[in-house]
Formats: sequence, structure tokens, C-alpha cells
Amino acid sequence: MAGTFRMGPVQYIQVTTDRYTKLGYEPYRYFHAEEAPPWSPMNKPLAACRLGVVATAGIYVKGQIAFFYKDDASYRVIPKETPPDILRFSHVTEHYLSSARQDPNTVIPLKPLLRLEREGRIGEVASDIFSCMGGIYSQRKVRDELAPALAEQFAQQEVDVVLLVPM
Repeated sequence: MAGTFRMGPVQYIQVTTDRYTKLGYEPYRYFHAEEAPPWSPMNKPLAACRLGVVATAGIYVKGQIAFFYKDDASYRVIPKETPPDILRFSHVTEHYLSSARQDPNTVIPLKPLLRLEREGRIGEVASDIFSCMGGIYSQRKVRDELAPALAEQFAQQEVDVVLLVPM
């Protein structure tokens, strides 16, 4: 097709490594699990489930505080009915957010999820979506701070299953 722009593969790992090197961090050691996580089968059909969503593109709502580039392990709460024109993005790999700014559904698929909810394919999307910075350098902060905080939020919303939307 003439005039079609096609973006090449995203070199996310190298970009992230370079960014953290420039910020003064030691070379990153990627997480290695000693054993596989336990299998957690669903106990009811997706059409009967409340779906939680966590997106890692550093999304926030206009008026909220933007994410900080250096090891921000916080999260933002985004009501599921938030209009896309008030969504903002702040991420360590800022270069890759141009598509998200054109269509936020590429990194926080609210419109398709709400359509699936209306069609009865998902029981319901939880009232709040959660967003964090995906390029968090500290595995300890993710394990000890972010993951438990998100788990608590999902428990409060009585979520049955969670969709992780990586950037």
C-alpha cells in the first residue's frame, strides 16, 4: 500500500539500558525466577468475571502528578469512563509514546474493553484502571511496594482476573 508508514521493531531493552546508564545506574540485572509461578486457573468464565487492568505506559489523567523517570514505583488510578482526551503519558522510554498519544487505546484499551463488557464477553471492567511506569529499575520496589499495592487495590475492587497491558 503506497504511503503506508510501517514502524520497525521497538528496541525497548537497548533503549531502556541506555537510558538507565545515562541516569547513573549500575548495569541492569534482569530478573530470573528460580521456579515457575503457581498455576492459577480461572474458576468461572470470563463473561462472569470482573476484569482489572494495569497498564505500564506511565498513563495518568490531566491534573494528576506525572510519573518521575527515575525509578518511580507509584501508580495512578484512572476511572474506566475517563475520556481519552484527558489522558497523559510520562515514561522512561518517552520516544515510544507517539502512537499512544494518537490513540490511547494502544496502551490502555478502555474502548475495546468497554465494548466487550457491553457485549457480555467480560462480566465487567473494574471501576478503576491502574497505571504505572513499566521501566522501573528496582526489582525490590516492584516486588515490595508496587505489586502488593496493586494486589490490594484489585482485592478491594473484588477483581477476578487482571489484564496486564505492557507498553
